[in-house]
Amino acid sequence: MERHVHIRWQEEQLTATLHYPQERAPFDSKTEQRAPLTVICHGFIGTRIGVDRLFVNAARQLANEGHIVVRFDYAGCGESTGDYGAQGIDRLIEQTQAVLDYALQCGDVDPQRVTLIGHSLGGAVALLTGVRDARVKRLVLWAPVAYPFNDIARIIGRERYDKAITDGKADYLGYEFKANYFKSLEQHQPLQEASKFNGDVLLIHGTSDDIIPADYSFLYQKLFWMRSDGQCDKEIVFQADHFFSHAEHRELVFSHTLDWLKKWEKRQRNWANWSI
Repeated sequence: MERHVHIRWQEEQLTATLHYPQERAPFDSKTEQRAPLTVICHGFIGTRIGVDRLFVNAARQLANEGHIVVRFDYAGCGESTGDYGAQGIDRLIEQTQAVLDYALQCGDVDPQRVTLIGHSLGGAVALLTGVRDARVKRLVLWAPVAYPFNDIARIIGRERYDKAITDGKADYLGYEFKANYFKSLEQHQPLQEASKFNGDVLLIHGTSDDIIPADYSFLYQKLFWMRSDGQCDKEIVFQADHFFSHAEHRELVFSHTLDWLKKWEKRQRNWANWSI
């Protein structure tokens, strides 16, 4: 079951799609067992659909496994209102939290089983949100950005960045980026904040990613391993590109993600039984 909604954030409307397991109805508080919640965060100038329907297919597979899933467009992307290039990472974090606020109002969502899946820049935003919001219990990071300013400036090109700084704005693929967008990117260092997230983490990266290097996931894993709490696993998909475009690579991403989430659920159940 799928349902399209609009989630309010400040003066904007964030367009979102909710996926429910077949046996559950939206906002049904009468079910005996609450379902885990998974929120998907898209990347730089992306949408909730994803390249080649990456997030649509991921959400449907997760829903088939019992998850309530929310995929949404950040302000100024997809069908959401707003101006993406006038914002920054702080605003993206706020929007992710607004989506969590909405999703956790569903009567059959378990607030102790909340996962953020973030791709590319969405991976960095998911991590930074998890650091700031204790409601996030798990992170699944697909090809995550590690250096927001350097990575995005490289993608759009130095000339456009210089133009945004000198003229106050610059165009890239129809998006108008203002100087404050890049200033916000400079202020956030996900690698430095990784140790502050206490939940479990799964990293997935392709060896043929020519946009965000797979080395980033190795760096992230080292930092996550240094924490006193929380586990971290990593899966490297051989020859996969940034968007996991080939069918076999995509299926590996989905199977790794689902298997990892199932193991986490089993571990939590075992821990609960042991605690009792």
